[in-house]
Amino acid sequence: MRVATDIGGTFTDLVCLEFNKKGEPIGVKVAKSDTTPSNFEQGILNTISKGEVNLKEIDFFAHGTTVVINALTERKGAKTALITTKGFRDVLEIARCNRPDLFNFNFIKQKPFVPRYLRFEVEERIDYKGGVIKDLTTSSLNKIIYECKKEKVEAIAICLLHAYKNPIHEIELVKQIKEIDSSIEIIASHQVTREWREYERTSSTVLSSYVLPIAKKYLNNLEAKLASKGLQNKPYIMQSNGGITTIKDVKSNPITMVESGPASGVFGAIALGKVINKKNLIVLDIGGTTAKCALVENGQVKITTNYKIEHSRTEAGYPIQTPVIDIVEIGNGGGSIAWIDEGGKMHVGPKSAGAMPGPAAYGRNGKNLTTTDANIITGRIHPDYFLGGEFKPDYESIEKAAKPLCDALNGSKEDIAKGILRIANSNMINALKLISVNKGYDPRDFTMVVIGGGGAMHGADLARELQVKELIIPPHAGVFSAFGMLMSDIRRDYLRTNVLTLTDNEKSTIVNTFNEMKKEAITNFEADNTASEKVKFTYYADLRYAGQEHYVKVLLNNFSETTSLTDIISHFHNEHKKHYSFELDTVVELVNFHLVAEVEVDKPDFPKIRPTNKKLKDAIFDIRQVDFDDLGVQDTTFYHRDLLEPNMNFKGPAIIAEKATTTVVSPLHSVNIDVYGNLILTLENN
Repeated sequence: MRVATDIGGTFTDLVCLEFNKKGEPIGVKVAKSDTTPSNFEQGILNTISKGEVNLKEIDFFAHGTTVVINALTERKGAKTALITTKGFRDVLEIARCNRPDLFNFNFIKQKPFVPRYLRFEVEERIDYKGGVIKDLTTSSLNKIIYECKKEKVEAIAICLLHAYKNPIHEIELVKQIKEIDSSIEIIASHQVTREWREYERTSSTVLSSYVLPIAKKYLNNLEAKLASKGLQNKPYIMQSNGGITTIKDVKSNPITMVESGPASGVFGAIALGKVINKKNLIVLDIGGTTAKCALVENGQVKITTNYKIEHSRTEAGYPIQTPVIDIVEIGNGGGSIAWIDEGGKMHVGPKSAGAMPGPAAYGRNGKNLTTTDANIITGRIHPDYFLGGEFKPDYESIEKAAKPLCDALNGSKEDIAKGILRIANSNMINALKLISVNKGYDPRDFTMVVIGGGGAMHGADLARELQVKELIIPPHAGVFSAFGMLMSDIRRDYLRTNVLTLTDNEKSTIVNTFNEMKKEAITNFEADNTASEKVKFTYYADLRYAGQEHYVKVLLNNFSETTSLTDIISHFHNEHKKHYSFELDTVVELVNFHLVAEVEVDKPDFPKIRPTNKKLKDAIFDIRQVDFDDLGVQDTTFYHRDLLEPNMNFKGPAIIAEKATTTVVSPLHSVNIDVYGNLILTLENN
């Protein structure tokens, strides 16, 4: 058996693939349980129990978690101190002086995660080329550690000037601190990122240090509890770069888990796309708390280190320089709360009802109307399939939650519900445009894959708005992020800043730098008992025109000592023109080296559906009225997804119900089921 679990903001998901002795897939189990924020590993154990999975029979276990992002956004990390180069104590405070929305006077300057009284300095200096100008002086170190202990500091972040180029002083500082007091967790910037940009590097190190104790404790507890329940092999952890890695690796730099769940869903969609020959995808993952989307071009998703948390029109956010798939995330999901501002305008999200108390329909004393409640009011969720059929919607609570909105807007419950869905869809459309239209891509050239508990409910409306002709809802879409973890390889990203001009004189430097990074990667994999010949390398470079501030990431196909720099430059010109609509006849600079080291793991095949010669009518279990907003209230056929078989097809309006999600088929869509059980919705006319 191969198992993956994914902790979301509202639910914890499990997918279990079972195989026969020939290695052929014979069955899929899925389970969904409430996320348990006070004790995350309990939510995992609940899904294992619910899915009746025997841990002793598991060969491979992968796990994605929101522990890191939750600790950051909820400010529940460790009390953290910062040690930096003398004169740079206030880098966190100064930050970047560019507002996200220049003319928005509601801009809020966010507080740094480390207050000034816990930011310390040491004397040392390394120049931008890595040369030592002033040796490290540690005479003040005992006093610093004394102050940290007095203030009950749990973690120390170390970020010295230009340590990305030469970490010699950081290494010595870590060594001496551990000799003085080994009880405090320590992380240095060269362990987190080897890219330049002083503020971003400091922020990344501080945030990784801030979550280090809580992540270590969580991962240790998870590992111990799974082992005590019978798991034989150590679990793998999903990272933000779309790859899995060992628990040991993640514990040394936990910030790599910051977006682990969304990444796995995207890579699962890429794996599915390869099987069904769809390489250009828009992937939309709607959960209970957030909606995430990413664009896949020719089977590849972009990886970026320009990632921020809590970034909005009025907040600059906190940068994290760790490889993350290029994803847009907004606070809109099934649990997003509808509310009215002071001007009488209705909004949906970003605040969520979570799992407790959850939407009003859960009957757990939730007093706010949510997107899920709106879908129930419009008839898009069948009462027999609410929460996997475990509960009936609490209609009385829905009425109570809707009343304040109805009174304020002088509308009926049905009008309010349609308004909520329009606003939620509008928010998601804006997010989808950020990854497509705003970056020069035409959505009509892509197939949309929708996953997550809410993806299939909104996918048809969103595809119609963007004029996307084809929409795919894979089997077990509600837990697809967990499924994606079973399709991910072990991956580590290595980045180094070394600014140089792309000329033949620098060719040897480029080759030598990549070779040094390869040696580091092989050493790390060999420490995990992985043979060097199993490691596959992919080469990227961040390039820019001389005089520019930022850069474009370029894939260096089949890079070797014989690779022509002229070809690399030509490729950069094409990529720059695609992104910014122009190219320049000027010198090209290489800023960052980016090496991806991967070890392929055995992946299961997507299981095909075995036909049993059922008829389409066998899948029908109800016909009732559903409100499709501008398309009107229509008599709608309800289908059991589990009873739909390959080559069945029908036209909307329809609702397709399954345990973990519901698919809404608008009157403008037709449905076909392929050999893998994917629902393929085609927009017939608009």
